[in-house]
Amino acid sequence: MGRQPQLSEVLFELRRIGDVVKVSAIEPVTNTEVSIMGPASAGEYALKKVALRKLHYVMTRREEGLE
Repeated sequence: MGRQPQLSEVLFELRRIGDVVKVSAIEPVTNTEVSIMGPASAGEYALKKVALRKLHYVMTRREEGLE
């Protein structure tokens, strides 16, 4: 895995379901969306960071033709 894709904008949606939060990260130019779930106690910043890392991972794999 080489370089990270450049993201000009990322939209986040957080939805709490009991003690768990579902975080969706969307890159609107390519319409790429990923979701993660984590404990609500982790905090918004930490959950967004994990979702952003997953978005970078998915987009990098697509650029490299692995998905």
